[in-house]
Amino acid sequence: MSGYRVVYVEPGKPAVEKKIGTKLEDLQAEVGGLIECIYSHRDCTLIVANDEAKLLGMEGNRRLDSGSIIAGPFFVIGEAGENFRSLTDAEVSRYLQVYAEPHQISQREVQADMGFTFYCF
Repeated sequence: MSGYRVVYVEPGKPAVEKKIGTKLEDLQAEVGGLIECIYSHRDCTLIVANDEAKLLGMEGNRRLDSGSIIAGPFFVIGEAGENFRSLTDAEVSRYLQVYAEPHQISQREVQADMGFTFYCF
């Protein structure tokens, strides 16, 4: 099976290496919905996460260096211009270490990171 080699990260679990499909539907299935690309790394990799994870109430997963929280499962994938690519051995090793330890993130913290507040009248 052809596919992308990624580092996959679920809430409450250490990161794992995984092979995923290359179609949009495959990428969406891995994060449980619409995808969002997050350029938080300073190399040719990016995070693919669920665009609506916080709105859907998905569990907090990891804090980024910026302080922002990613909710729901996500994966790290290589970037090649306008396309995705498999991670190299060095990138897999790096991101398995970066995301090895799960973070404890409350649902309250996830909601607070949404950038707006719900008001009840």
